[in-house]
Amino acid sequence: MAKTIISCALTGNIVTREHHPRLPVTPAEIAQAALDAANAGAAVVHIHVRDPETARPSMRTELYGEVMDRIRQVNRDLIINLTTGEGGRFSPSDHDPKVAAEGSTLTLPENRVAHVVALKPDICSLDFNTMNSGANVVINTPKNVRKMAKLIVDAGVLPEIEVFDSGDIHMANDMIADGTIPGPHLFQLVTGVKYGAASTTTTLAYLKSILPAGCQWSAFGLGRMEFPMVAQSFLLGGHVRVGFEDNVYIRRGELARDNAELVEQAASLLGILGGEVATAAEARALLGLATR
Repeated sequence: MAKTIISCALTGNIVTREHHPRLPVTPAEIAQAALDAANAGAAVVHIHVRDPETARPSMRTELYGEVMDRIRQVNRDLIINLTTGEGGRFSPSDHDPKVAAEGSTLTLPENRVAHVVALKPDICSLDFNTMNSGANVVINTPKNVRKMAKLIVDAGVLPEIEVFDSGDIHMANDMIADGTIPGPHLFQLVTGVKYGAASTTTTLAYLKSILPAGCQWSAFGLGRMEFPMVAQSFLLGGHVRVGFEDNVYIRRGELARDNAELVEQAASLLGILGGEVATAAEARALLGLATR
């Protein structure tokens, strides 16, 4: 049995300090959270950045750069995965649905990957979903996904194909078939988002069944389904993800100490199930990434 990669999603763009008082916000805090997660067993860290003054989600390249620099000063093996999800939300105004309402972030695909092109992390997420999300919709049209994919691939970065339902996989398979996304291929199966794929065994088994042969894949569940989906993904042959982006509780009613505690629990669960956790170096080999 191949070893299992644990990825840790440190902050996301929705969780706030009202949800958890120790949510990392500043570049220094996010970098330290990444290093702590690595020490706990994470081989990959998935990074969003926040405005240090407002704690709101940010797309500023210099903030991503500072986080990466701080991590690399201490740990050069850890796999850095930057988000490109920011800039995809749209909320229609009441007076004209073609006009964006306050809170919309929808922007050009080139803007969404500018930090990836500039900084060249190991991996970046590439969202394939167009779906309802809270009061907004997330929009990722095939045309714009292709533009983002080309810029990511041309920068020498591995796209993590982020899918939220079966149609996303069908679109990804088309882009793989026509060469838009060359191998190796890495999929992240997102479950538990309302109106997306459910966090159930049946759903995950079906999503796995339509993935391209030979790809690497991981899955995660939101909220209370985080650890059940760690177990389910492992049992179906996938890698796993935890972190404050997805869930802030270590058990019912008890906040996790930090991201590292969530990683520790995932590693413990994998051990109970007979798995072995991949080191960052082993994860690089599994994903076809260059050693650092």
